Amino acid sequence: MILVRHGQSHFNVHFAKTRVDPGIVDPGLTEEGERQARAAAESLAEQGIRRIIASPYWRTLHTAEFIAGHLGLPVAIDPRVRERYFFTCDIGSHRSDLTKRWPDYGFGDLPERWWPEEEETEDALALRCADFKRSMVDQGDWDGLLIVSHWGFIRGLTGEAVGNGVALRFDPHEDAVSPAY
Repeated sequence: MILVRHGQSHFNVHFAKTRVDPGIVDPGLTEEGERQARAAAESLAEQGIRRIIASPYWRTLHTAEFIAGHLGLPVAIDPRVRERYFFTCDIGSHRSDLTKRWPDYGFGDLPERWWPEEEETEDALALRCADFKRSMVDQGDWDGLLIVSHWGFIRGLTGEAVGNGVALRFDPHEDAVSPAY
């Protein structure tokens, strides 16, 4: 499977400068983030991707839009690959708002309010990542899968901290990571 972190968001810009939560709820991509998403889409074109799963945050859905459009694939939403709920940016948008913007995405049984009520601990993130990894191994359908996710989830799953728009190839059987392109 390949994991890609969403393009740069407005939260990322402010937080990188100040290390203070700027209070932006479910931020969108910056122009640089859109450029990163387009670049990721082009780089992923020859990687054998057959399915795309994205986190339900605006920044991942917008990143997935560029990639899915380039690859001609649908996008399915899976809240298990969401960011660790810690900052204001981790307050999501309601399903009804997301489906208006992305009516063709597969939101499945995503509830109207899908993000956690309170901060997610590192231990809770580790359990979520382990459960996701186990489900990928058990289902055996991770080959050809692209997951558009977040710094925290990717770090929790692989141990690697990646920048915006960066993709990693991950084998859940071996815990192995390598650059995807």
